[in-house]
Amino acid sequence: MAARPLEPDAAAREALTAAVLDRARGVLSSQPATAYATAPGAAAALANLAIGASPAPDALARSLDYLSEHVALHGHTTWAPGFFGYIPGGNLYHAALGDYLAAVMNPFTGNIVASPGGVPIENQVLAWLVSVVGYPATAVGNITSGGSLANLGAILAAREAAGIKSRDVERTVVYLTEQTHHCVTKALRVAGLNECVLRYVPLDDRYRMRADALDSTIEADRREGLRPWLVVGSAGTTDTGAVDPLVEIADIATRRRLWFHVDAAYGGMFCLCEEGKRILRGIERADSVSLDPHKGMFLPYGVGAVLVKDRDAMLEANSFEAHYVPSKAKTGVGLSPMEFSPELSRPFRGLRMWLPLQVLGTGPFAAALEEKILLGRYAWETLGQLVQVEVGPPPDLSAFVFRVLPRPGAAADGAAIDALNVAVEEAFLADGRVLLSSTVIGGRRYLRFCVLAIGTHREAIDLAARLLAEKIDSVAA
Repeated sequence: MAARPLEPDAAAREALTAAVLDRARGVLSSQPATAYATAPGAAAALANLAIGASPAPDALARSLDYLSEHVALHGHTTWAPGFFGYIPGGNLYHAALGDYLAAVMNPFTGNIVASPGGVPIENQVLAWLVSVVGYPATAVGNITSGGSLANLGAILAAREAAGIKSRDVERTVVYLTEQTHHCVTKALRVAGLNECVLRYVPLDDRYRMRADALDSTIEADRREGLRPWLVVGSAGTTDTGAVDPLVEIADIATRRRLWFHVDAAYGGMFCLCEEGKRILRGIERADSVSLDPHKGMFLPYGVGAVLVKDRDAMLEANSFEAHYVPSKAKTGVGLSPMEFSPELSRPFRGLRMWLPLQVLGTGPFAAALEEKILLGRYAWETLGQLVQVEVGPPPDLSAFVFRVLPRPGAAADGAAIDALNVAVEEAFLADGRVLLSSTVIGGRRYLRFCVLAIGTHREAIDLAARLLAEKIDSVAA
């Protein structure tokens, strides 16, 4: 009888669900006034919720109180209108319902035999993503937890396609830039390729890879007896939002016989709208692409995807033999996620994307992404009109960098300007209504502005501009 609470009856389930839904409604009905808020009492409150053999009589209420008071709308609220500091994830309600159903049904989606109805849902989502980026229908992929594992999956496939062995690693060359996301070099290390030669290709004045420098570097490496292998382009960098010249890089990769991978975790889903397709032209020529639908489709965190044209390379990278797991050769009913991923046990990730697409269609997502592009341009123009603000290059998609400068006529060296920008960033954190973040480019501190939160519309940009003017004045006072 002691284990019976693990199997609640209908009445108990109804009570649990009603309590949880009540708190969820409270969160969703409160348009977040802040993009950042601390939770000073969280540690003490959590200490009072010690895990023990028997729960307190009011355990559910106390647990939900903690979530309401210290988790919801605390820290980074990435779906808040004023969240501009990082590339956000969303809280699309339809996706949350998909997660709930996935957990309740809990199919094992590693293998199509175990879930003959669930795995085809994931495969349908992948086929749709393949069409979004312009890949041929023969391309394959996997739904991952995010861009980091998506990039790892692409690198593993590229390694197998090139037949790279341990004896080859030290003379094998990877081409990237200083703007390439850190998860790419981390993935190389995880994949046993940490000793590859890394060539950081110079950037142009918009922080994009210089295709001419890439070509000449590859030629020089070949003359030195090295083995050029992989070029990584970015479709929206984290620091500046820059999109590398994908068409030119594809031309070089084709001519030089290199694997061309595009990290499109931030920018890839912009292919859903016409302006995004124009900006990302050339992505369809890459050998592999990584995506983060939890960014560009406003889904909860935990949905990335890797797409690969070379089906055999991806299968080889993840192949295995085990008598206790039916393989495609034994079943003959189709390929399974476990054959395109290091994972065997995995959640039913695809449902959180499939259900919104079924209920809403693609139109609202395309419209929202086009709006974010336009809002990014509007933000760049609006902030650039402030007297003490120096904006970086205009956004390729919806993100850009800028700096706060001293008052006209005031002298300041680089270190003082950096300190001024740090002070402005901290002033925004203390305020909380709008979140900005910073980065270092060329040894100098810049502030970052990324428009992609699901709730961001024009009024949020106007608020950010007003607050920026106020914070500059307050810091300089």
